[in-house]
Amino acid sequence: MKKIINSPDKIVEDMLQGFVKANKRILRFSRHTTKVIVKKEIEDKVGVVIGGGSGHEPLFMGYVGEGLADAVVVGNIFAAPTPNAILTAIKEVDRGKGVICIFGNYSGDVLNFEMGKDLAAMEGIDVTNIVVKDDVASASKNEKKSRRGIAGDLYMIKILGAASQIGKSIEECFDIAKQVDRSLVSIGVGLSPGTNPVNGEPGFYLEDGEMEFGLGIHGESGIEQRPITTSNEISKTLVELLISEMRGSMAKEIAICVNGLGSTTLMELYIIANDVQEEFDVSGYNVSDILVGNFCTTQEMGGFSISAILLNEELKTLFNMKAISSHFYKGV
Repeated sequence: MKKIINSPDKIVEDMLQGFVKANKRILRFSRHTTKVIVKKEIEDKVGVVIGGGSGHEPLFMGYVGEGLADAVVVGNIFAAPTPNAILTAIKEVDRGKGVICIFGNYSGDVLNFEMGKDLAAMEGIDVTNIVVKDDVASASKNEKKSRRGIAGDLYMIKILGAASQIGKSIEECFDIAKQVDRSLVSIGVGLSPGTNPVNGEPGFYLEDGEMEFGLGIHGESGIEQRPITTSNEISKTLVELLISEMRGSMAKEIAICVNGLGSTTLMELYIIANDVQEEFDVSGYNVSDILVGNFCTTQEMGGFSISAILLNEELKTLFNMKAISSHFYKGV
């Protein structure tokens, strides 16, 4: 796979330099490390830090902005940020009201953010870690704590960013995070792998005419490999799986995200979005909002994921609040 880079050793640094230069009106580097990017103006509120490995852009750095995160801490390619960088991000956004950290459920991220939290506690900063675990293909409902985080991160960031913006306390933000966790489900389908830009290695292998059903954000294996079929048929199967997870809730209003994994065209994603909404419609769900685009990618991976979140009145209000960043916009 061809990549336009300078040096493999400088991929992340070069990317971050270009990103901050392109958004210099609203963002800056931390004074201590270029692996932490911060809003230029941070309000007197609960701080919101997000982060994870590089290679999944615009996740995470694209979601620092108004009504979203206050800072992002960036790891190397497909690698967790370091505990010291996480501590730096926490200290950059701390205004004495505590800090929430949002990240996906991967062992390196969990370990390092816990260490960052412990380091912050030693400096008197109250930190709550929020682990996103929305991928229904990675573990059963009874083992939800083992599920991976995929594109559902976007909903957690959006809703908690709004909660922080309107002055919710750290305890209230955590309670809202638990609501999101109970209400959020995702599943993905891979058609072709993304390649690691450092070593050129693909994330997985597929035969012609096959798709990876239920894969993870790095290309981790899913439920099984299946023959590629139509958007209608794939959407029907995925939506049925998501509905089986949501069954039992009284809520029937949902927001959905059709997320491209890197190389799937917008033409395809809008076809999928149409089919996905129709499947939810016939199942009695009211789809009040659809996000379509590349929100959580793995380089040039082909395929898509679907996320759905059940909306009660509080979550709906927070989700619909204004938010602006380099790669996300939500109007009022």
